[in-house]
Amino acid sequence: MFYNFAINNQNLDMSQNILITGGTGLIGKALTPLLKNRGYKVSYLSREKKYYPDIDVFRWDIAKKFIEEESLLQADGIIHLAGAGVADKKWTPERKREILESRTKSTELLAEKLQALGKKPEVFVSASAIGIYGADTGDKWLYEESIYGDDFLAEVTKAWERSVGLIEAQEIRTVKLRIGVVLHKERGALPKMAQPIKLGLGASLGSGRQYISWIHWYDLCQMFLFAIENQAIKGVFNAVAPQPVTNTEFTKTLAQVLKRPLLSPIAAPSFMLKLALGEMATMVLGGNRVSCQKIEKAGFQFQFPQLKMALEEIYKVK
Repeated sequence: MFYNFAINNQNLDMSQNILITGGTGLIGKALTPLLKNRGYKVSYLSREKKYYPDIDVFRWDIAKKFIEEESLLQADGIIHLAGAGVADKKWTPERKREILESRTKSTELLAEKLQALGKKPEVFVSASAIGIYGADTGDKWLYEESIYGDDFLAEVTKAWERSVGLIEAQEIRTVKLRIGVVLHKERGALPKMAQPIKLGLGASLGSGRQYISWIHWYDLCQMFLFAIENQAIKGVFNAVAPQPVTNTEFTKTLAQVLKRPLLSPIAAPSFMLKLALGEMATMVLGGNRVSCQKIEKAGFQFQFPQLKMALEEIYKVK
């Protein structure tokens, strides 16, 4: 597959240093080689001093409000991806607090240290989430200015974006990317969705009518690059592909690409999912139909705008 790296980078010094928090997560691991291939120097903020070839690793301890200052002093741009995985564990009160504070307190610490140092990066790009719109918003299109939800993930995302506002208030060009379901063969939601289909047990979830606003991992990485390299880009953008689909459509397309049958018309009952997942079931029983119109109008071009195209590339189907 040929990837188009054409991005407007006028007046850009490609020797810049990009500091990434959460660099070993799905997005960070995919984004790092793309940044390095474009000539950037990449460094990580990490809780542990692990060794990575050609990457400087600096330590931070959010609970102790500690960051190795050199990491910020040499950073020309910061990509902030740190945050506990929302689907990794069941939502106990302790886990919910960890999900919230891993996002807000890490951002507040960055804001505090940048303010104290007085040396500002040129750009700060933060992950956010389409969960801000609410767990289940039906089939209506959602835009960056749409009304926010009031469930757990919506409240987390609102607090997350408010903490990013502390960076923005320092007159640093700030971009918040509200990310949808990231499609990657080995990490994230897709392997979990593909597993039952590969076993011949695939079925839509709940009603099947809930929308999935997805994005191919490569397009998301390109969107982070687009935000870094285009000085006119600031504010909030939905990071989803142009064509969201229903859960049933997604399941059928994935089964088609994997060449596996479905149990259709059988679907996994909602009550079983609620029993198994508890409050976290809202993530699969609800859905959002989110628009990427704003980022497209800003000049971003998707390599994988259609679901079948994206899945065929991920699974190398010809």
